[in-house]
Amino acid sequence: MEIYKILVVDDEPDLCEGLKLNLEIEGYEADTAFSAEEALEMDLPSYDLIMLDVMMGKMSGFEMARVLKRNPATSQIPIIFCTAKNADDDMIAGLNLGADDYVTKPYNIRNILARIKSVLRRTERNGAATPASPSAPITKEEAKQKRIIREEGLVIDLDQIVCTIDEVPVRMPRKEFELLSLFMSNPGKIFSREDILQKVWSDEVVVVNRVVDVNVTRLRAKIGKYGKLIVTRSGYGYGFKV
Repeated sequence: MEIYKILVVDDEPDLCEGLKLNLEIEGYEADTAFSAEEALEMDLPSYDLIMLDVMMGKMSGFEMARVLKRNPATSQIPIIFCTAKNADDDMIAGLNLGADDYVTKPYNIRNILARIKSVLRRTERNGAATPASPSAPITKEEAKQKRIIREEGLVIDLDQIVCTIDEVPVRMPRKEFELLSLFMSNPGKIFSREDILQKVWSDEVVVVNRVVDVNVTRLRAKIGKYGKLIVTRSGYGYGFKV
């Protein structure tokens, strides 16, 4: 059985050690760093996921994330940002930097463990750590047996939680995948931002409408030429193939 290795980066030692203990109880291998500078001296490519606090000393979590994303050896490591409650701008900035998810302080450990499990499962299935290899075409018979939705070369498998574009797996954060699933499962329907928040972000304590806009923009870019299938109705919301 594979043991995932997680790095917790936060300038609050008690919080770091608490998270480390809970992660180890859950079966993960966990390390801590009390600053971004300390973390950058570690063997980062060896980690399967990084829990990264936003507000730290000289180097913020955002700055560290930029360093990670610029380095090919670390660019594919999933990042879960830790933000202060009500820090809407932090959430949006983190999403724009390519965060896979975020949690708010004060922490709910059950929520954190669920988020970590979801991100690791998704990135493993999408082959985030290695170059994606073309997958075999999905037949009509396979689509009937599985919960698979196809629109031209854009395919999502709702059971495996995988998105492929022209038969190539695409790494996609949880909320982006859920957003795409919502749209593709309801072609022709316009969802208001409030509808989308309720359906995709129902487990969040604090989320603002702008988070929807940021994720839609990122999703369009992620699916390339198929981004045009996600349409905007000014003053109403978003939909798929309307």
